[in-house]
Amino acid sequence: MGEVPWWTPERRRVTLHRILVHMCVEAARHAGHADILREWIDGAIGNGPRDPNISHRSPEEWASYRAQLEAVAREAGG
Repeated sequence: MGEVPWWTPERRRVTLHRILVHMCVEAARHAGHADILREWIDGAIGNGPRDPNISHRSPEEWASYRAQLEAVAREAGG
């Protein structure tokens, strides 16, 4: 089990299978609808400001989260 902290509490706990299916759907959506280009052009992401799949972390919160992940990866890597 894992967790997607910015998803709603009832959807937050997920299995690897669920994440892989979600990422396949996301990849198909982006490739099929050229959303990657749209996001690059207009700067908007997801399906709007209430999209539950988009994190609303601040740049500082992302920096802290990234630092935590890097620390765990370094520790695991020896």
